[in-house]
Amino acid sequence: MTDASRVRLHARIFLMGGAAAIAVPASAFDHVSDGARSDTIVVTGARGERSDDLRQPPATIESRDAARIAQTTNVINSEDALRYLPSLLVRKRHIGDTQAPLATRTSGVGASARSLIYADGVLLSALIGNNNTTASPRWGMVSPDEIERVDIVYGPFSAAYPGNSIGAVVNFTTRLPDGPTGSVSAGTSVQKFSQYATSGTYPAHQFAATAGDRHGALAWFVSANHVTSRSHPLAYVTVATPNASSAAGAPVSGAIETLNRAGAPIYVIGAGGMEHQRQDNLKLKLGLDVAPDVRLVYRGGLFLNDTDAEAQTYLGAGGEKAYAGALNVQSGLVNIPASAFSNNHYRQNSRHWMHALTADGAAGALQWQAVASLYDFDKDVQRNPAGALPAAQAGSPGSISRLDGTGWRTLDLIARVRPDGAPRHDVSFGGHFDRFELDSRRYATSDWLSGGEGSLVQAARGRTRTIALWAQDRIALGEAWQLTLGGRYEWWRAYRGFNFSMSPALAVEQPERSSRGFSPKASLRWTPSDQWSVTASAGQAHRFPTVSELYQAVSTGPSISVPDPTLRPERARSEELAIERSGEGGRVRLSLFNEAIRDALIAQSAPLVPGSGTLFSFVQNIPRVRTHGAELAFDQHLFTPALILSGSVTLADSKVVEDPAFPAAEGKDLPQVPRRRATLLLTYQAPGGASLTAAARYSSRSFGTIDNSDRVTHTYQGFEEYLVFDLRAQFRIGRHWEAALGAENIGNARYFLFHPFPQRSFNAELTYRW
Repeated sequence: MTDASRVRLHARIFLMGGAAAIAVPASAFDHVSDGARSDTIVVTGARGERSDDLRQPPATIESRDAARIAQTTNVINSEDALRYLPSLLVRKRHIGDTQAPLATRTSGVGASARSLIYADGVLLSALIGNNNTTASPRWGMVSPDEIERVDIVYGPFSAAYPGNSIGAVVNFTTRLPDGPTGSVSAGTSVQKFSQYATSGTYPAHQFAATAGDRHGALAWFVSANHVTSRSHPLAYVTVATPNASSAAGAPVSGAIETLNRAGAPIYVIGAGGMEHQRQDNLKLKLGLDVAPDVRLVYRGGLFLNDTDAEAQTYLGAGGEKAYAGALNVQSGLVNIPASAFSNNHYRQNSRHWMHALTADGAAGALQWQAVASLYDFDKDVQRNPAGALPAAQAGSPGSISRLDGTGWRTLDLIARVRPDGAPRHDVSFGGHFDRFELDSRRYATSDWLSGGEGSLVQAARGRTRTIALWAQDRIALGEAWQLTLGGRYEWWRAYRGFNFSMSPALAVEQPERSSRGFSPKASLRWTPSDQWSVTASAGQAHRFPTVSELYQAVSTGPSISVPDPTLRPERARSEELAIERSGEGGRVRLSLFNEAIRDALIAQSAPLVPGSGTLFSFVQNIPRVRTHGAELAFDQHLFTPALILSGSVTLADSKVVEDPAFPAAEGKDLPQVPRRRATLLLTYQAPGGASLTAAARYSSRSFGTIDNSDRVTHTYQGFEEYLVFDLRAQFRIGRHWEAALGAENIGNARYFLFHPFPQRSFNAELTYRW
């Protein structure tokens, strides 16, 4: 199918949702008058005891509504709304970052498949992999202005969610209006960045508009969001310091001496991945009340991304810049390959579609919901030069990498039976289907800027499919006790796996795989008074391998191998004890948590061939890992309802317990899981709708390697401790206008989480609402 035909097909689907709603006989509109039905959408994972919460998550939930987010957080992309929630980190390297996975209290940023992201029950997690690149959530399908609330469900304690909920489940609820509404907004952010020999100003600009209304039984909402941004370097180009002096090579200056994360001396010779992005998000929502207790909602989304990335060399002599070749750096010979800089100079172009249809309703004691969704990487292309810069900037041979055709389909059927009165049992149950497909190809091209696809160089493809049935019963045991019991049975299959490489030669059809598992859940809640609750939860979860984990090809010099296309599912056992006190002055919660995983799927270095001393990094099953810790979260009024202090403190102790393939990792911390992290916010709600917030974010250092051999933190690819302070002021100007000013990293902390992270930046927003 050509690009043009794909666009026409998706455009038809996009518009058919609206046509289908409008085409319903007019009699359907006679059932409900204006305002007769609430505009609340049934959304998974909603906060607390909401009557429309069919999945009934029994354990810890944290929530923020749109008003609180607007008061406290500088939001440019939707993932910013999670910035101060307990134990969470979105690895957002710059505004508009498309590689922004979620880290939780027990998993790092390289474990994207151990958390789930939804918008109105529609999956945004890219479970095609378990990494921080192509498998990052598709945040771009939610625009900030449409967010009504965000809810976080911690741990795999609900039978309603797959085993990917080991860490957390994020649920965005977006708006569907009950009357005329709309907004126009503009925002800007300016970052001052200086590190090594890179220094500059990196701006971002955002323009957004929304509109919506209700006409009888039909409600509609549209939004458009455009972001243009320039990023600081996402990578640095480094070379090892020569062991001996030499007079060979062309003399150059500009290299900066430092250490890599293992403590070895290196030169930093340049910066790369300095992205100029142009992104657009278009959304359409249509809701139709087809009967007094039945609603249909169509959601369509289009995400466009156009990125140009540049590289900067620090090396030069006599006014000429040097990028590659045999160079003499500080009296030592250094051979720099063309790829050192050209890999950081690229062009990306993406066009992703999302379609979803939700039906929900009620009949007596029965509530039900059906959610079907489709996410398609309609176009996803990256072009890289193969030749040396700067000549390659004007065009040269290179490569074209494509993910077109990658995507997923899901179907969830959910029901809840809750008799009137004071029932002893409150039962929810459902079925689930998903199919994830990876289609990755890399071609040679005669001109990386505009040339056509030449010979196929590498390819990886495959599919996974999961079918699940689940049930959960909330049982009242008297006035103060409540027991929730549940179970989920899943059937998983991987098929159509294929790996190809031109050189070294490889073409292999991978065997089909299948597995199944039952995951029991239990939660006991005691509420001795209106203010106190104690909840003990336990659950097991099976996290099945993703397509990328199964079929990742590894080059081994003269040959290429697929290390283990028969990876086993992760089996997690989790427990939590949560004690919470809430009242008019606020709330405080203390959670003690434990997680033990068998056959954990983690990338590590080990021999591909038994008995070989040569190590390669690839995903393997590690027999046993565990994490236990404590989390304190609070939200309190100080002296007056206008002053709110909120935040969290998390302590975690994570260890590799057993790893025969790599004994050096045993007893070491799990990668990218810090031992300490915290947030603190102080918000003053001034009369007239203004608010002022000061916030702090802290994390102790973590490790990037499974054997914790990366002892140097303040260097490219290191994971270091950081303390960041943010400010935000929000104002209402008259009836329709809102303005906000903000600053992030006001102390200008310069820290690495593998990549260099943003330095001091200033934000401004102006919005008109009607």
